[in-house]
Amino acid sequence: MSIAQAFEAAVPQLETPRLILRAPRLSDFDAFAAYQASERSSFTGGPLERNLAWRSFGHVVGHWVLRGYGIFVIEEKTTGRAIGTTGPWFPEGWPEPELAWTLWAGDIEGKGYAAEAAMAGRAYAYEALGWTAPISMILDGNTRSEALAAKLGCVRESGFTHAQFGACSVWRHPAADAQGAGMEAYA
Repeated sequence: MSIAQAFEAAVPQLETPRLILRAPRLSDFDAFAAYQASERSSFTGGPLERNLAWRSFGHVVGHWVLRGYGIFVIEEKTTGRAIGTTGPWFPEGWPEPELAWTLWAGDIEGKGYAAEAAMAGRAYAYEALGWTAPISMILDGNTRSEALAAKLGCVRESGFTHAQFGACSVWRHPAADAQGAGMEAYA
């Protein structure tokens, strides 16, 4: 078994009615690099040239190795297409653990995929990791992510200035024991 195969086997796979949340794969990199090269990535550290996108992709994989958890790639069940990421995330420089999300292409917006995936990622963080009320950091001006945070029951708590990304808002997720905070919210 290769290291890549062992990594993929070690990362949990989650399923929702329309999505699979799974380990990042090398085959996801082209879609990830296209996202990172686009203006869509302006709220997540981009746009980036392909070689810097590679480093960012390595950060996603390495987080799993170093922390024992990380963000999942979101795969659309009907097509097998990798469409974004979501899940527990706590890189250096963050004030506390975060539930993160991205959608890589505009043609999948408005279908509820981000909310469905984020709820599954949040439920995983609550159930498997014991998180109680994580944050989501949203860069100022990212109104789509703010709307998703509100839909997920998050409350804007404060501001935070990240050394690399700049001004953002800290949104607090509902407590793990709150009604609808877990995966049952989309079922």
